[in-house]
Amino acid sequence: MGRMMAPRRGSPTVVETEIKRSRFIAVIARVDTADEAAAVVEAQRTLRPDARHHCWAYVVGDEPSDRRKKSSDDGEPGGTAGVPMLQVLDAREVVAAVAVVTRYFGGIKLGAGGLVRAYSGAVAAALDETPLVRRERRETYRLGVAHADAGRVEAELRGRGVDVVDTAYGAVATLTLTTNDPARLEDTVAAATSGGGVLEPAGAMWADVP
Repeated sequence: MGRMMAPRRGSPTVVETEIKRSRFIAVIARVDTADEAAAVVEAQRTLRPDARHHCWAYVVGDEPSDRRKKSSDDGEPGGTAGVPMLQVLDAREVVAAVAVVTRYFGGIKLGAGGLVRAYSGAVAAALDETPLVRRERRETYRLGVAHADAGRVEAELRGRGVDVVDTAYGAVATLTLTTNDPARLEDTVAAATSGGGVLEPAGAMWADVP
């Protein structure tokens, strides 16, 4: 498995192409679940109700064992839209994403091969314009510090490049940290806490890496 990429969180990317007077409007959006992908598809149907086809493909799930993929030709001849769109996402190693291509028919039939090229090309063009981040599996640790020290320790850790993903306040302040270099994190925490910080392993999580 190579480096998996995902659209950066934020507004979807929209790119329009035209082939033999048919308009293909491709949307790439960040999604983390199948339900979120379905919501993006439905939003495009609502936005462009007069279009003949809203074809789509999505890939969600970071772990290969949990990954879900699905696509739809939405009335186009079987295998000419959804699957080619999904193949582009796979070829680019893109996850946590949905691609929707809305087609306005221009009066000229493209044929099966032409449709495959049109839909896959529309997704490829949209991905070229989509800001992507790398998805990385990172070890997660918790660090308990006194309330009075929490702000200073968090600021110092962030200043040293540590990814602080959460801060919770209870009897002590608990910082949740992620890393792909546990030994370096241990050294950094020791420096920030004058040797008093103890890291507690807390599993792993997937994170966006610029």
